[in-house]
Amino acid sequence: MSSSRTFEDKQPQRRASSGFEFLKGVGQVTGGTLLSITMLASSIVAGGLVGLAISFRNLPDVRQLRNFFPSETTYIYDIKGKLLASVHGEANREVVPLDRISPNLKRAVLASEDSHFYSHHGINPSGVGRAVVVNAVAGGVREGGSTVTMQLVKNLFLTRKRAFTRKLAEGVLAIRLEQILTKDQILEMYLNQVYWGHNNYGVQTAARSYFNKSSEYLTLGESAMMAGLIQAPEEFSPFVSMKLAKQKQKEVLGRMLELNWINQQEYDDALKQEIKLGKIKSFQGSALPYITNTVAQELAKKFGREALLKGGMRVQTTVDANFQIMAEETVVKWHKSLLDQGLSKNQIALVAIDPRTHFIKALVGGVDPKVSEFNRATQAQRQPGSSFKPFVYYTAFATGKYGPDTTVVDSPVRYQDGSGWYSPRNYDGSFSGPMPIRTALAQSRNIPVIKIGKAVGMNRVIETCRTLGIMSPMEPVTSLPLGAIGVTPLEMASAYATFANYGWQSPPTVIARVSDSSGNVLLDNTPKPQLVLDPWASAAIIDVMRTVVTSGTGKGAAIGRPAAGKTGTTSSEKDIWFVGTVPQLTTAVWVGRDDNRQLASRATGGGMVAPIWKDFMEKALKNVPVENFKPPSQFPRPKSN
Repeated sequence: MSSSRTFEDKQPQRRASSGFEFLKGVGQVTGGTLLSITMLASSIVAGGLVGLAISFRNLPDVRQLRNFFPSETTYIYDIKGKLLASVHGEANREVVPLDRISPNLKRAVLASEDSHFYSHHGINPSGVGRAVVVNAVAGGVREGGSTVTMQLVKNLFLTRKRAFTRKLAEGVLAIRLEQILTKDQILEMYLNQVYWGHNNYGVQTAARSYFNKSSEYLTLGESAMMAGLIQAPEEFSPFVSMKLAKQKQKEVLGRMLELNWINQQEYDDALKQEIKLGKIKSFQGSALPYITNTVAQELAKKFGREALLKGGMRVQTTVDANFQIMAEETVVKWHKSLLDQGLSKNQIALVAIDPRTHFIKALVGGVDPKVSEFNRATQAQRQPGSSFKPFVYYTAFATGKYGPDTTVVDSPVRYQDGSGWYSPRNYDGSFSGPMPIRTALAQSRNIPVIKIGKAVGMNRVIETCRTLGIMSPMEPVTSLPLGAIGVTPLEMASAYATFANYGWQSPPTVIARVSDSSGNVLLDNTPKPQLVLDPWASAAIIDVMRTVVTSGTGKGAAIGRPAAGKTGTTSSEKDIWFVGTVPQLTTAVWVGRDDNRQLASRATGGGMVAPIWKDFMEKALKNVPVENFKPPSQFPRPKSN
């Protein structure tokens, strides 16, 4: 009997020991069983964290938050050591007491982030329990279950690495914090500490930036939109996409309605409210905001937002401040000139890259950063028109079957396109018969490049673009060679720079070096070029693009030294380009309107953008020795395949 009882007594223990394996298969159980498991896990986690609060003795002392001050500022310098900006610093945070923050915002944030904030003791057992189940099923950390208190201690004390031990530490610190601070003190600290995007750190600077008002006076609609930013502020920023910002606003308002914190009328009125945006105030102290904002984005991507804002980094950029100012002044000058030529509301973006290093030497994202900090050089995806054609011809050259003197016939063609037919035409409506590829590109004929694209295969052209760093969606359609995709000026400059360096490429960057405040190197972007294209084909396309400048559509870009480039003009004259290079510098210039309307009838890249490129390059290359490109004959021609 004794032996039998011992055996029976052990059975529950044996089954319990395999509980984790059971949780991993929880996706196969019924909803009722899942609820039971969630409740059990919640109880275990809640009880376990209370015990761990005693045993985790090496965690930070949360009592120091009573005397908390923001961490070190990050400083950004030009290539010669001139200070460009500090990020974020006290100048961009104004701490406000909780009673001077709109009740609308407090409710919206809690509805979105932690609706049980005033009833839990640092952790929300049901939320954490649910996360445990989800993570057990996934076999790793997939869901957080973090309360506002846990988010606060994570931001202040812990790394951003998602791990179960970090989640336990969050819970322990949250419990401790709730023992020394009141709920209102925690919420006040959270709202003043949380990052809202565009270097707005704290609710007050965010409210002034997004809506040009104090946080005290935020409406329900504005509050819901701000609350929706917390998880991904740059992605859902109304300055970047009002559509996405409204989508998140609706989600927050829906949660508030679900909680009965607002009624249906308030929900409807908030959605209908007209949102009047303020201005992005980040990096106000920077004379070169297009550079410093781009640097900040690269740093946040590499090290995380918290390290950028509080890590005390010292950042050396690839840009000379005087050179950048010259580029910006050139853009302003030509903006006014194009206005006089009838191109109303024109915007200009310019990117200059050293093809030998892929270091960005100048980056101008628009006419006036004080009016709009939207960076058209890195963020605006516009159609490149005929400046896309070199990618097609390079692809043909790389097969070994084609060269600059290969004949292609410029004659009427018709291709089946879905259920209909596509009959491409040249810009002037004429056809010129047989001609070498060199002439076809120099005169920017459309029919020849489509024929070559069809011959080598559009998928090969797309592969070339991907290798060059152009990541926009592309379909292998017949019109692809005419540039019917979206690209940024930075992508175009980087791609042409790879041609100019005979197929050698490094990632384009505006950051040369990053160290911490003690001088320890965190990032060294010394170029490590890789050969990604065929050298002969790269030299051949450069050679052909020299003809564009000497006797083709790009004659307006002639600068009295060897230069290669290509004009670009899209249908309806919405985007006009010139992208060109010398051996030491590659520059892309784009002109268009933010509303994507026609610039002017017969506006062309050759007529209106090539002169901008010429003006900039003549200034940029002053005192730079004249250098010749290497001819294709210096490289072995690829074998035909």
